[in-house]
Amino acid sequence: MYRNFLPVKPIAAAVALMVLVFSCKEGDQSGSAASSDPKVERLKLQPGFKAERLFGPSDNGDGSWVAMTFDDKGRIIASDQYGALYRMKVPAIGDTGKISVEKLVIPNDPTLQNDTTPRVGIGFAHGLLYAFNSLYVMVNNLNEKASSRTSGLYRLEDTDGDDQFDKVTQLKALKGEGEHGPHSIILSPDKKSLYVVIGNHTDVPPLDAYQLPSNWHEDNLFPLMTDPNGHAVNRKAPGGWIAKVDPETNRWEMISAGYRNPFDIAFNAAGDLFTYDSDMEWDFGLPWYRPTRICHVTGGSEFGWRTGDSKWSPAYPDNLPPVLNIGQGSPTNLMYSGNARFPEKYKNTLFAFDWSFGIIYAIHLKPNGASYSADGEEFLSGSPLPLTDGEIGPDGAMYFLTGGRRLESDLYRVYYENNKGKTISEQEGTPAETAENKLRKQLETYMGAPRDGALDLAWPSLNHQDRFVRYAARIAVEHQPVNQWQQRALEEKDPVAATTALIALARQGDAGLRDQVFNALVNIDYAKLSESQQIDVVRAFELAILRLGEPTGAVKEKVLTYLDPHYPADGNELNRELSKVLVYMNAPKAVEKTMTLLASAKDEETQETFTSSSDLIMRNPQYGMDIAAMLSKVPPRQQTYYANVLSQAKEGWTPELRDQYFRWFYTAFSYRGGHSFRGFINNMRTNALKTVSKTEFAHFNTISGDSLVNRPANQLSEATVQPKGPGRRWTLDDATAVVDSGLTNRNFEQGKAMFAAALCSSCHTMKGEGGTSGPDLTQLGTRFSTKDILEAIIDPGKTISDQYGATIFYLKDGSSVLGRLVKEENGMYAVSQNPFAPEVLKEIPVKDVVRTRVSDVSPMLPGLINRLNSDELKDLIAYLVSGGNKDNEMFTGKK
Repeated sequence: MYRNFLPVKPIAAAVALMVLVFSCKEGDQSGSAASSDPKVERLKLQPGFKAERLFGPSDNGDGSWVAMTFDDKGRIIASDQYGALYRMKVPAIGDTGKISVEKLVIPNDPTLQNDTTPRVGIGFAHGLLYAFNSLYVMVNNLNEKASSRTSGLYRLEDTDGDDQFDKVTQLKALKGEGEHGPHSIILSPDKKSLYVVIGNHTDVPPLDAYQLPSNWHEDNLFPLMTDPNGHAVNRKAPGGWIAKVDPETNRWEMISAGYRNPFDIAFNAAGDLFTYDSDMEWDFGLPWYRPTRICHVTGGSEFGWRTGDSKWSPAYPDNLPPVLNIGQGSPTNLMYSGNARFPEKYKNTLFAFDWSFGIIYAIHLKPNGASYSADGEEFLSGSPLPLTDGEIGPDGAMYFLTGGRRLESDLYRVYYENNKGKTISEQEGTPAETAENKLRKQLETYMGAPRDGALDLAWPSLNHQDRFVRYAARIAVEHQPVNQWQQRALEEKDPVAATTALIALARQGDAGLRDQVFNALVNIDYAKLSESQQIDVVRAFELAILRLGEPTGAVKEKVLTYLDPHYPADGNELNRELSKVLVYMNAPKAVEKTMTLLASAKDEETQETFTSSSDLIMRNPQYGMDIAAMLSKVPPRQQTYYANVLSQAKEGWTPELRDQYFRWFYTAFSYRGGHSFRGFINNMRTNALKTVSKTEFAHFNTISGDSLVNRPANQLSEATVQPKGPGRRWTLDDATAVVDSGLTNRNFEQGKAMFAAALCSSCHTMKGEGGTSGPDLTQLGTRFSTKDILEAIIDPGKTISDQYGATIFYLKDGSSVLGRLVKEENGMYAVSQNPFAPEVLKEIPVKDVVRTRVSDVSPMLPGLINRLNSDELKDLIAYLVSGGNKDNEMFTGKK
């Protein structure tokens, strides 16, 4: 099936742009009045770049596209997130020819030949790659009713030369789907292998080899708290993962893990792999919050994502730090500049796509030992611009898609000047590979299985000054039989090598080595180490406790005598690790010392997360106001860390210290953080209350803020202004026509009142205020058009995010329960059924459940705006689009 469309003319870059989060340079933005396409006019570009919108899939009933690739004929193949594959040939730059769009017809699963339900043969792809005369498709299927294919990697072939795919082969089934399911596929630099990236809600199936040793654990002495709103509560190590696939033998090898939800990966010119991992925005303000970040994916690497409060610090030696923290956002695509006909400035540059804020970041890599450092800047942005996927085309231009979650979808092309320059890979001056990088790669060849010569090469690098080399050496050692190196580790005299070797032994040895490992650790001269080396040593103690068992008797006394004099230290990171280990081991003065720190600790403002967040306020007030609201009463992260450590302490308290500790929680409830902040604070409080006597419980429960638990910080007041009406049964067409007639000179106070009157504030947060059972709406206007917003309100069941959807539990007695699964533990499902009271949970015994399925009914009620008249509707939509910003031009009339 073909349809023809005309592309839109390009625009050029002209005006100056605001300072980016982590860039000190100024760029330019485009906004040429010459363009007749308002979507293109809204794009901000760097000087000399031009953009054109080639096609709008959603305008023509072709869905919302989230994945794309180019085939061997230069055609784009794309996938609707919830449907079919499409193929199209786009005209050359400057050509006004028509675009032909073909919906690909893929054979259904032959095992379903007697099924009369209409289905898509294959689609629902989060990743596409054309290679080896085949189309590789990463199916991510939440809806088995609509597709005959389950999630996994598939290969499509044209066996009879008619330019249609007629053979479908499943290479590997994957158990996981949705927004944290299986994602992208790319080709290796040598064009011999595939690499795939998988989100943290997808199980690791049995693989053929593992560069990262597969005996992963949570490895955190923190009292485990899963997300209080139910996200990823059952997802344990290793989190998101990356694998290498041999297309001929279908051999799968684990390369790296410990991610939250990276959607894409990319190789640079040196053959080094990178990914753009997501943050858990609900954790904002908590000590374990990790921003979106660019990670260098080395062999055997671990990046420390764990569920709830168990995420590892980037400072831990058993994981690796990011190349660059970017900040808040929703990462989607990542690609390298190599084939782009872009200026020299973009050599060794990654382009990272952020769906939430509509920004393409240019990440300029600089070799730094065995890894890289990086600077970032905004390359392109728009609002709304929900970026999903992109690729450098055969012509050297950048192509990218917008859409996802059934949003308006478009295909754009961006190019520099006349697109006639050399590609980045053709330009001279690519940085030479460092000696450290070569050594790291050599060490990686000893990962995956025992190999002769591994210890001779790796052991001298256990004390290497480069952290990535040191890490690679340890992983290479861990792959060798423990009996070949355990004595060497116990007798190692170099303090850095000894620390690294003993971490390896704690991870790979057995409990019989416990006392020997602790005795070896206390022989390291702690005082002569740098602060980062001291962190490594204390982490080695933590891992030994977790993996081998807590020391007892005289060995325990040795450990406490060794560590206690060094607590408290000067730095926050070291104090976090010391407090955790010493409180866990019931060191005599640990509670007293930690309480002193709780009362006085200050956050170190050098952390990139908060620097980036503050800068976001200045560069785009529309979504920056949400961040500003949180930062106006930002939670004290270091104090929160100590409060969590102390929640498991049963000994060492005085009555005065207990009172001081529990009163801290009362104050903590007033801080503004992410969606789950208050829930985590209450969970810490609840854990701490378990350590007090029954006679003391009521007192400490009261002074710690029991009365505040179900009262959100700065909760929006109940609606005192009711709609004047007359209302109507709003349809999408009617509501869109009213809103499209203009959102100027709107009434902010009435819009805010309608937000409450229509019950939006009961479930949704706006600028840190409101309910928590639904998504935060502050950034709505940066991602969604007004039509998208109206459609979500009028027909909430059309698209349901799997993060907020409900589950139907079918019970053995024939009844069923509908609600949002919050957690599963101790043989019970905990289900939230009331969106206006999400904290009220119904428990269902797992043994009573026959089966479950995702509900296609939205927890959000329809018809919530039917009491509003036209002006009230326009004020509400203006309030939503502005992100609750009363200074927006829709209310002030000022641009």
